[in-house]
Amino acid sequence: MLKRLIAFLAVAGLVAAACGSSTDSASDGATGPDDSKETITLIVNPWSASRLNVEVAKNIIESELGNPVEISEVDENDAMFTGMADGTLDAVLEIWPSGVTDAENAFFDAGTVENIGALGAVGRIGWFVPDYVIEENPALATWEGYSDPANAKLFATAETGDKGRFLGTDPSYSEFDAQIIENLNLPFEVQFSGSEPATVAELDARVAAKEPVLMYWWEPTAAVSKYNLKKVALPEFNEACGASQASGDGGVDCDYPEDPIFKAVSAKLKDKDAAVYDFLNAFTLSNEDQLSMLPAMEIDGEDPAVVAARWVDANADTWKAWLPS
Repeated sequence: MLKRLIAFLAVAGLVAAACGSSTDSASDGATGPDDSKETITLIVNPWSASRLNVEVAKNIIESELGNPVEISEVDENDAMFTGMADGTLDAVLEIWPSGVTDAENAFFDAGTVENIGALGAVGRIGWFVPDYVIEENPALATWEGYSDPANAKLFATAETGDKGRFLGTDPSYSEFDAQIIENLNLPFEVQFSGSEPATVAELDARVAAKEPVLMYWWEPTAAVSKYNLKKVALPEFNEACGASQASGDGGVDCDYPEDPIFKAVSAKLKDKDAAVYDFLNAFTLSNEDQLSMLPAMEIDGEDPAVVAARWVDANADTWKAWLPS
């Protein structure tokens, strides 16, 4: 697991930033990208922390290792793995284990995609509500409270009728909420906002009006703090439920697990450029690192490349240790 807030970049802005722009070099004497070196293609998934991870890595790779870096927008799906397997995509820096399917794990088993270890951040996906929802109705702190039709109607919309609305986000994300709702016999219906910015816009409007909203979200995110979001207690994650998540058998009836986020690269990358491979192995960002950048991107609407460059400028002692000897 964990985008994160309002003054959100418009979708068009995100796409533009997605193409990635070179940032000023982060260290004295850096020469920037060298066209004679291998171009490295880094994957960005459609959420804020993924973009910031990649912008930090791009900045340092170009300024310190000299490789041009391209950013590829890829949904969290099999295309990401097939691209790394055939070498057209080099690396992804934020994989949430709860979203990895058996089919995707097969790439690791086959050795065409390599898990290069923990990013350092730990995520938690789950069901979230603004704090006032629970303050006004304490039963809604746990999933059992949502089984009451009277409580469900608090979240109803014209489209859901007597059922409550559960607000999903980008449908390309690994979301099991429809299964959880069905398997726990809850009178709710999932409706997707379509994107993370759309989810945040909806959340902002609901909070401003002090209206109930139940939604898929994650932490660490700036939104959790800005909107005082509280995680709803679902049945505890267990091994059988995790197997259902991975196999896609429709049996998910528990909470999402804690996600120690990890990185992965194409098995071809080490031969393509050993220095970049070593750098990405050493690359780490903690929850605190991400949270130090996310509000500027999500709340203030700053260009993620600019936010990342500022972090690089302020943390040279950290990232210099990632560079190969």
